[in-house]
Amino acid sequence: MGALLLLGGFTSLPDRLKEQLKTSPQHYAQFDVNMGWEVKVENGTTTISGVIQNIRYASMDDVEIWVSSVDATGKVVSRAVAYVIPRRLERDDLSPFSVTLPIMAAPGTKLIFTYKYNGFDGGGPDDGGVNWMQSFESLVSPHV
Repeated sequence: MGALLLLGGFTSLPDRLKEQLKTSPQHYAQFDVNMGWEVKVENGTTTISGVIQNIRYASMDDVEIWVSSVDATGKVVSRAVAYVIPRRLERDDLSPFSVTLPIMAAPGTKLIFTYKYNGFDGGGPDDGGVNWMQSFESLVSPHV
């Protein structure tokens, strides 16, 4: 009985990722993905930790999330990438990601997110799919 009660307090990884997506301080939603993330600046780095969800395709393969920090003139100051694991996200699947920039981004710093993937509608490996890339901007919030 004690073991049963102990196990009842744990949640599954998909449930934890859904909760993280819902409660993340920053969000992005488009026709293909939902994303939620938080930005932490410490020890000379900026880490963007979040969750991505496939909401469009039967599967997305080889998902990459690039984040660039740009200065006031629009020049890229630093750039890093996360390769989403697992390699394939089925429709409605979620996966965590983490990108670490080797700089301390001040509040108000512009971050440019670029995500790319191969999307498939379920026609099998020969359906060709679509190679997709999308970008959006976000500002670093004041540090709490």
